[in-house]
Amino acid sequence: MTENQFALELYKRYGTVTRARNCFLYTKKCVRITDMFLQNGRAILGWDAGSAFTHFKNMLSKGLTGSFISEDVSRLKKSVSALLESSRRLFYFSSKVDAIKAALSYAPSNTAVYLPWTFDSSVWQKTDCVVLEPPFPWTDSLFILAINETLLSSDKEVSFANQVNFPFAFEAGITRSIYNLIEQLPLRQEKNWFIYDSVLTKYWTRKGPYLFSKIPEEKYDSFVLHCLDCGIAVNPGYNVPSIVPFGADKGVFTKLKNSPFEF
Repeated sequence: MTENQFALELYKRYGTVTRARNCFLYTKKCVRITDMFLQNGRAILGWDAGSAFTHFKNMLSKGLTGSFISEDVSRLKKSVSALLESSRRLFYFSSKVDAIKAALSYAPSNTAVYLPWTFDSSVWQKTDCVVLEPPFPWTDSLFILAINETLLSSDKEVSFANQVNFPFAFEAGITRSIYNLIEQLPLRQEKNWFIYDSVLTKYWTRKGPYLFSKIPEEKYDSFVLHCLDCGIAVNPGYNVPSIVPFGADKGVFTKLKNSPFEF
């Protein structure tokens, strides 16, 4: 099921989404939907990305919406380097495929896509090229390639095909969201995720906060719709994990528990 088809199915059942907060969507029909899709993980910190949107709005109020250079030393570079615990040079793409191709051209055997809470920080530190999707819900067409600076000559200009620029207001918001992620990494732990296992592990294999489907692929679309009927939005893509709804009461799965999906 495509994301557009999923959005339409959500609309047909509950009307427009009028507010999004933390891991919940609130609709015009006064229904609260538990969001386990979270914009393909970009809203994993919640739909406000912590305080990131405050920083974003502050830059908007200054009119910094162009693609011009607004600071001499990138704070975004500093935040990503802090996240990966290694000095990084950043490159930006609107396509995940383009970002991965660029990464593989530099480190074909030591490239990975970043997923928080999946590995110890030392693993990311030793990964030469990391493709990062910012935990900022309004950036689903931005992918960051973070290359370990030890691979790059400091006096040589490096460029890749299909690189993009983006406004400084976005950069400020993304930077704050990454610092917020760094703060959350030690705070969200196994104890915050396994409490839902009694319901979720029937349908998913859980690795940290990420849920990988046990449903046969040919039945997965029906499962997505069944979850919607139970007030739960899961990832409509079969090969993309859903996410444990951090901070939600276990009662949000009562309908699914009482009306199980048979497969």
